[in-house]
Amino acid sequence: MTKKQTAIVTGAYGAIGAEISRGLAVLGYTLVLAGRDKDKLEKLAGKLRDDCSNNSIRTYALDLSRKKEIEDFARWWEGPLNLLVNNAATAPRAQKHTPEGIEMQFATNVLGYFWMITGFSPFMEGRDDARVVNVASYWAGDLDLDDLEFIKRPYDNDTAYRQSKQADRMLTAAFAERLRGKGIMVLSAHPGDVSSGVSNSLGYGGWEPPAQGAATPLYCATDPGLKGVTGRYFEHKAPARCRFSEDTRAVEALFNICSSY
Repeated sequence: MTKKQTAIVTGAYGAIGAEISRGLAVLGYTLVLAGRDKDKLEKLAGKLRDDCSNNSIRTYALDLSRKKEIEDFARWWEGPLNLLVNNAATAPRAQKHTPEGIEMQFATNVLGYFWMITGFSPFMEGRDDARVVNVASYWAGDLDLDDLEFIKRPYDNDTAYRQSKQADRMLTAAFAERLRGKGIMVLSAHPGDVSSGVSNSLGYGGWEPPAQGAATPLYCATDPGLKGVTGRYFEHKAPARCRFSEDTRAVEALFNICSSY
């Protein structure tokens, strides 16, 4: 099945992001690979052009923890968008902050998703089977709405990561409700346990090959049977219960907090 559609993948050159990008390139998507390192983006783009016989691959270098850079990306964008895969993530062992003073995991893993959906959903309106896929995790929990940036709590990168992935699943539900009437589906997925920069920072090696880890996000992004499905969380290419998304009061509170940044 060849797709004449356009997609953005953030965190594109990471272990999972590269395989998501490869899967979309094989299907013939016009791709924009996004991430911080321009050289890594260009290297991946060249490899995918050669390996997948797809010359419709571009790159855009930006820091996904910074709102202005995402807004600049959206201003740069021209034409329709069919698919947005929010995949970029970080898990620094020592606490870090953006130049704006926002805790780095919350900025990248949560606000980055929020800002990308906010900035790019207007380009997706009215497109047939438009989808947002948020790469989340089953490794989720510990969200504290009163201390999202670890000002009161001691910073622990594992706790911060779990919190961020819970938030991604909750924001999936929040955006699904808001974008349903515009024809944009929003899904979240656990990608699999792959050895990556993030997993290594968290102290895990991972045991699945990257292609296996990317299988569920790719399924959410491309499977025709999911057309019209929104607000759901997936593991192993199947819908799974997300208890975090069921707490509608907390979901709305998180959305409102993210809106304030």
